[in-house]
Amino acid sequence: MRAAVLHEIGREKLEVLDDVEAVGFGPGKVRIRVRATGLCHSDLSAMNGVLPQPAPFVPGHEGAGEIVDVGDGVRHLKPGDRVLLCWLPACGSCPACKRGQTQLCLAGFMNAGTPNFRRSGGDVFGFAGTGTFAEEVVVDAGCAVPIPEDVPFDIAALIGCGVTTGLGAALNTADVAAGSSVAVIGCGGVGISVVQGARLKGAAEIVAVDPVASRRESALGFGATRAVAPEELADAKQRITGGEGFDYVFEVVGKSATARTAYESTRRGGTLVVVGAGALDDHLRLNMFELFFDEKRILPSLYGGGDVLRSYERAIALWRSGRVDLAGLITHRVPLTGINEALDRMRTGTALRTCIEI
Repeated sequence: MRAAVLHEIGREKLEVLDDVEAVGFGPGKVRIRVRATGLCHSDLSAMNGVLPQPAPFVPGHEGAGEIVDVGDGVRHLKPGDRVLLCWLPACGSCPACKRGQTQLCLAGFMNAGTPNFRRSGGDVFGFAGTGTFAEEVVVDAGCAVPIPEDVPFDIAALIGCGVTTGLGAALNTADVAAGSSVAVIGCGGVGISVVQGARLKGAAEIVAVDPVASRRESALGFGATRAVAPEELADAKQRITGGEGFDYVFEVVGKSATARTAYESTRRGGTLVVVGAGALDDHLRLNMFELFFDEKRILPSLYGGGDVLRSYERAIALWRSGRVDLAGLITHRVPLTGINEALDRMRTGTALRTCIEI
């Protein structure tokens, strides 16, 4: 089958190969024919080494498709079922799951160390234990979440990561208060989903911050009240909040420099939500006096900060009712053979989400 493979961490190009085999099928597993997958910035971060990932590997973790086969013991799925892929499935029995913090379950991370694919030259891993830049993938049955017939594969794929992450940061982690002021730093697909979540919660001011003009323009169409370049944020803070700072600031870039800017843009007693996935060696510096004196809440948000299955259902309900625009997030569509073109667009910021149709 075909799959896009990164041979070494640090390379910028993927090679689309025809000799890749999805492996690991057996009890408790399912084989999925991938129909659509989104290109998420985390895929780039894994390719360049910001996020730890063994290589060679097939990127992609935001996908949807059809069940081809189910292994022994799988009762809730059957061939032909339409599913989205959950890259962080909950085991249901660990301490985090028992506390109701299923997004902190580590069981899914264990899958990342097991090869999902094979070529004649050896094993190939799947990013985040999935690897959706492939025609087929074998995953634990818990990674396959059934979707209703009326949800297109491209919409389902986005819900599988970026939409759930962004909406959840605003709805679950921050629980944005109605009438509040919000700034969102980084307005790709996840940041735009944060904007939509803040709008749903009734924020009075939503300032989208991004260096790319087309993304700023898009953010206004998704509910931002203002959109500014990074160098204009300080002026927006002064104009909107009288210099006090925003009630909520979301960092959706994953870098200490922008997290520091986000902290400084948050009012005393306000909330900084860290959504971006950053590097192990990139450290955010805060002095102990400001940490104590400002009393700003710093809330990391992993995968939307809540139960992902409920978050999927909520996103579908909001999409059906027209309360959130998910189709508008898809600015480009390419076949698998166009993956490197899509990567270049993401690097330059000219795409919100690219749907790879497989």
